[in-house]
Amino acid sequence: MLAKDFLTVAVFAIVGIAFVVITLIASTIFRPHRPSYEKRTTYECGEDPMGPAWLQFRVGYYIYALIFLIFDVEAVFIFPWAAGLLGFSKDPALAALGFVDMLIFISVLAVGLMWAWKKGVLEWK
Repeated sequence: MLAKDFLTVAVFAIVGIAFVVITLIASTIFRPHRPSYEKRTTYECGEDPMGPAWLQFRVGYYIYALIFLIFDVEAVFIFPWAAGLLGFSKDPALAALGFVDMLIFISVLAVGLMWAWKKGVLEWK
């Protein structure tokens, strides 16, 4: 039984890898290739770039993106946890373990949010 399960996973992995390789080879063979000066410029917009390409951005943009990502991941973890506590979990000990794990997870995220708030990272200037 165990070898059959691994065989199924191996077949899916091989088919997935083959699909990606075949698609990349086909796109290389059948795509049009007409390079020009406009296509090689920045952003392929047809306009000449003004100034250097390496500009410094405020770190606040990246911090906001990271905080959004953290809370987005938190939402992904909270939905199955809430479904388990609503009665889908038949074992009360397993439900209690899930509850404690989620409390630890949320408390770590809350400490991170409090740290970011205290440092003034969430203030948009």
